[in-house]
Amino acid sequence: MKTASIVLGDWATLQKDAQTVRYAVFVEEQKIPAELEWDINDTVCLHAVAYDEQQQAIGTGRLLPDGHIGRMAVLAKARGAGVGAAILRQLMQQAKQRGDACVRLNAQQSAEHFYLKEGFIRDGDLFMEAGIPHIHMQYHFD
Repeated sequence: MKTASIVLGDWATLQKDAQTVRYAVFVEEQKIPAELEWDINDTVCLHAVAYDEQQQAIGTGRLLPDGHIGRMAVLAKARGAGVGAAILRQLMQQAKQRGDACVRLNAQQSAEHFYLKEGFIRDGDLFMEAGIPHIHMQYHFD
């Protein structure tokens, strides 16, 4: 599956498509309670949404003002095609352009290898979030 485009924008612009992807991945697939998925941070983040050739949302992520990347999600049908990496790289580029020295994230343990391949390093011990093992990771810009 080829990613047609990645759109960056605010919550007001990308909410519908970002929510669709996040709901499918986090609430339906991973069984995270919906009330844990939505937070006040959405309104202050830069969001990225990836679209396929039919302009259907297939992936999303967000960059918080403090340099944290979060809510990275790709629909099952689009995984393994570079969608998540493309979203991550866009968010990292935006953080670097605005002057952030590094970016941080809380990776699900099952996704740790994905982030390691993108140059992130592990920073700390495993912890539980929403009933899922996570690890702190970071990437420092040169």
